Amino acid sequence: MKDLSPFEQKVLLKVMEIPLGETRSYKWVANAIGKPGNIRQVARALSKNPYPLIIPCHRVIRSDGNPGGYILGEEAKRFLLDLEKRVKSVIIGECNKRRKNARRIRKENSGTGGKI
Repeated sequence: MKDLSPFEQKVLLKVMEIPLGETRSYKWVANAIGKPGNIRQVARALSKNPYPLIIPCHRVIRSDGNPGGYILGEEAKRFLLDLEKRVKSVIIGECNKRRKNARRIRKENSGTGGKI
């Protein structure tokens, strides 16, 4: 990321904070880095992302909900967003499938005053 301007680095670092399976608008990124009028510059900075699958610039979309541009193409962007939503829904709330009805209770959470 040494070849990127401080602004571009700021944009990419902010984008890394967007959680798996979620999206934010270019406008949101611009506001979040303190540059509310620089929406197009945010898009330009994302187009220079040297690590498009590691720095999740595909999670940034247009304010109208359309995907916007992506270095690997719009179809790839839609695919990645859909994949992340499916992966997130599988990960969240699932226990190890091999352990039916498994649960762990720590002593301090047992309601027995720590005496189990």
